[in-house]
Amino acid sequence: MWQNHACQSNGSGIVDSLYYHLLTFCRGATFINLHMSTISQKWFGESERLVDAVFSLAHKLQPSIIFIDEIDSFLRERSSTDHEVTGNMKAGFMTRWDGLTTEEDARIIVLGATNLPNALDPAVLRRLPKRYAVGLPNALQRRKILELFLKKASLVEGFDLQRLVKATEGYSGSDIKEMCRNASMIPLREYLKTHETDLQKRQLKANFDLRPLTMSDFLDGDKVAEHESQD
Repeated sequence: MWQNHACQSNGSGIVDSLYYHLLTFCRGATFINLHMSTISQKWFGESERLVDAVFSLAHKLQPSIIFIDEIDSFLRERSSTDHEVTGNMKAGFMTRWDGLTTEEDARIIVLGATNLPNALDPAVLRRLPKRYAVGLPNALQRRKILELFLKKASLVEGFDLQRLVKATEGYSGSDIKEMCRNASMIPLREYLKTHETDLQKRQLKANFDLRPLTMSDFLDGDKVAEHESQD
């Protein structure tokens, strides 16, 4: 019986999902990525049935790992203001969860990732005795993340990746992903702006060449995105 349920205090964005996929690969288990939106239903009793279906599937495919990202959004501390459907769903989930500890042949782990471990219900924390804090990526990890996101990107000749690694100190994995996304949009915006007339006439070519990405796209583009988010 697997008893090492884990709760991860996550400070690095996408790293949590990669970590759990790696754990699944090493254990040879089935990875079930549970999104609360898929089991939250407005019809009475439907959410409880979906919770039962998740655990039944995990049993059939065991060894398996049920992963809940942002677990605090679902299993946060209960209060009198909770909707009846939400309360019943939480109760049903924890009841099935308790069943895992009484079945000797159960090989199922429930894992959760959260930025707010203190917001979890005390009953949930008792079921998650192990916690692993994943900090922000270091320089080597940031370089690997950048190499992954920029693998198919067109970069200007002589692009200094190490400079970008230093510039992203203190960034989480999600921050780096968003920075790369913003940078990749800048050449496209420039092209559409210079070909505005063709765009209005719908005469843009199906295949058009964009300029390669430069260092300023990442540094300046990230500042623009931060300014827009503050506005």
